[in-house]
Amino acid sequence: MHILLTNDDGYFAPGLQTLYEVLSECTDHDVSIVAPEGQRSATGHSITLFNPLFVTEYPLRDPIKGFAISGTPSDCVKLAVQGELIPKPDLLISGINQGSNLGTDIFYSGTVSAAMEGVLLGIPSIAVSLASFEYKEFKPAANYLVENLDRFLKLEHHGLLNLNIPGKPREEWGGLKVTRLGKAVYENIFEKRTDPRGRVYFWQSGSMMQDYEDDTDLRAIQEDYVSITPVHSDLTDFDCLSIWKELLVKTK
Repeated sequence: MHILLTNDDGYFAPGLQTLYEVLSECTDHDVSIVAPEGQRSATGHSITLFNPLFVTEYPLRDPIKGFAISGTPSDCVKLAVQGELIPKPDLLISGINQGSNLGTDIFYSGTVSAAMEGVLLGIPSIAVSLASFEYKEFKPAANYLVENLDRFLKLEHHGLLNLNIPGKPREEWGGLKVTRLGKAVYENIFEKRTDPRGRVYFWQSGSMMQDYEDDTDLRAIQEDYVSITPVHSDLTDFDCLSIWKELLVKTK
């Protein structure tokens, strides 16, 4: 199997490099890397249209090459597959991200967006995140993913699997929970300032309010469980669809 690794933390981010090392050491899969050249967190599903994309090549396990791209995570996947930097992969894994991607945060996440781009291109995809900014041991998460990779792929899910792993030693994990997306609402604050040339600028900050209902990914991580959430690309509200159809038929 040919696996493409990407992320939003950058080509040399320890999460991605650790996952590459574990996959290379513990499996016979061919593993390519096409990832941003630097930090691209919270870029969502943005793509680059009005600037060129520069590519830097790095050696991997011969004859496979790795590529660092000047664009976004979604750019990386599109360029890898549609730009034919690599043969079309059988699986895309985005991560391992430093920090969780839970609930409605996935709409902002470059990690999840890269995986969703894989889905849009017909590639089974997994987004993987370590749910901590302080805990920096990625190997337990990488080992867990590799140990369960065949199990996850047998599900034949046509969307992506969003996997969040507790940012703690593995012996402190509570197991695995299959979850739905929770709700994370930000109370944003924009601090207004003026630079020395008189131009107004803003610094964004704020706090997040989370929904901890029993079956959500947010609750699972709070209780130190591995959370796996199936996600698809169809945002259609099917409950409202039938209502609107009925309403518009009546108003003709």
